[in-house]
Amino acid sequence: MTSATTATENHGAHPRFAEALRGMGLAEVLGRVRRFPDRTRTAAEAAAAIGCELSQICKSLVFAADGEPVLVLVDGASRVDVELVRRALGAQRVTRADAGVVRETTGYAIGGVPPFGHRTATRVLADRGLLGHDVVWAAAGDPHTVFPMAPATLIAHAGGTLADVREGGGGTGGGTGGA
Repeated sequence: MTSATTATENHGAHPRFAEALRGMGLAEVLGRVRRFPDRTRTAAEAAAAIGCELSQICKSLVFAADGEPVLVLVDGASRVDVELVRRALGAQRVTRADAGVVRETTGYAIGGVPPFGHRTATRVLADRGLLGHDVVWAAAGDPHTVFPMAPATLIAHAGGTLADVREGGGGTGGGTGGA
């Protein structure tokens, strides 16, 4: 085992996510991963552990659009308006994916889904509200770990399309429920 391998194994990020970072040329992000003894499964738990605003947390949520998984990135203080997601995708129906679909699609459990580095390629929508911060924090593949990144950089690496998908965040009309 090399010293570089040892150093990166101690970062705390999920191995799949760590490998994705390395493959994207972002190995330096591993040095910024924070691991917490208590889980940070919810945005509120993560914000409290980090000591940042709730809106600086980037939630990675999986939905099913006409049966196809789609990842939606939104700030931790907001709820996703599924009607706005439906419109942005041109889908007939959008629902929240269940835990099995989330794990099958991303390779991670709910509460630890990172914005990229997933098992399968999925379409990604990123709410424009994320761009209102210099830095956001996202899960590093495990409910105990997070990493910081500039939102524009995070969205680019996720292959995200900017959209207004949060409740009250710039879309028109009322939604059919949030997440």
